[in-house]
Amino acid sequence: MALRGWLGAAAQRAGARILAAAGNPPVRILLPDGTAVEAAGEGARFTLRIGSWRAVAAMLADPETGFAESYASGAAEVEGPLAEFCEAIYRHYPRQGESRGAWKWLSRYLDWTQRRSVRAAKKNIRRHYDLGNEFYRLWLDEEMLYTCAFFPREDASLEEAQTAKMERVARKLALEPGERVVDAGCGWGAFALYIARVHGCRVRAFNISEEQIAWARRRCRELGLESRVEFVLDDYRNITGAYDAFASIGMLEHVGREHYGELGETIRRTVGETGRGLLHFIGRSRPAPLSPWIRKRIFPGAYAPGLSEMLPLLEAGAYHVADVENLRSHYARTLRCWRERFEAAEPQAAAMFDEEFARAWKLYLAGSEASFRSGALELYQVLFAGPRCTKKLWTRDIPLEAAARAGGRA
Repeated sequence: MALRGWLGAAAQRAGARILAAAGNPPVRILLPDGTAVEAAGEGARFTLRIGSWRAVAAMLADPETGFAESYASGAAEVEGPLAEFCEAIYRHYPRQGESRGAWKWLSRYLDWTQRRSVRAAKKNIRRHYDLGNEFYRLWLDEEMLYTCAFFPREDASLEEAQTAKMERVARKLALEPGERVVDAGCGWGAFALYIARVHGCRVRAFNISEEQIAWARRRCRELGLESRVEFVLDDYRNITGAYDAFASIGMLEHVGREHYGELGETIRRTVGETGRGLLHFIGRSRPAPLSPWIRKRIFPGAYAPGLSEMLPLLEAGAYHVADVENLRSHYARTLRCWRERFEAAEPQAAAMFDEEFARAWKLYLAGSEASFRSGALELYQVLFAGPRCTKKLWTRDIPLEAAARAGGRA
């Protein structure tokens, strides 16, 4: 009896330590022996079932990574909506937790192993984007846009919102027919094809994902745009040529702080003092490392900068910052759409890979949605112009109806 009492007390202490390390969120923990623990204060709104003592130990060492790995493996289950559970955790999780021992050392290890040289960048990108186009088709929109959409109204569909996003970027850049545009990190090519088809631009689009470039080239042939769009399988550091505008939608997160100077030099080399450009990227309200679990499992080499970290790459070229917009709430909505589509297709994703992979991606999408809802992450669009640029960059307004009309033009 004494031993049983001691073990029960030890289990209570373990559960209380996990909750305290997570900032005492409104969560009830059920431990492997049936012990229930919840934080004092507001009542529990979620239940976390931990199925093994090994998972308990992992969460004691690092609550975030330990939980994520345990959830992916099936050793932990959440009772209640997963995205709302993650949001509750993020709103309570102490900021100083980012410098905890296990978290800090894993982050430093990943910094070293996921360096962003040209060779390492290819390896990092292929681990995420070359999972296969069929996987991403399960849950992205028809044009395969894997960046934040813009929702002009509450009932806009994901497809409408992605079209509105592309038109919004085109209007911010004040693109005109015949202008030369370079698209750095072009994804599956939707934006390059859109501005060529709708705005009459000539585009060179660069990417180091073989799967994405193959998809983009096929779509380009289907649309008959080979004379206006060229998709290049190469790193942004190797971009050559002179352009009127530089666009990068969702690439800066993969560049790494230590390579911002190289990106700045690429911008200066391509659009010079007379051009303009836009950087669309996931960021933070203050500098901090990205989740080590995300970098380990989902996005190797990723980093979300604060504005204070990325603006020097423009300042070095004396570029004027014409506009900064934060679309955080739009990214939360975009991720909700992706998550709902992914959950509907989860059996297919598990069949393509395995159950652990599917659970990890479900958690990644739910956690990302929660990050933007809670303010842990931001989504910035930074519009800039060279010191001798004469283009009038004056609007960001784009009604959904105008975007829909634009999307229908050949």
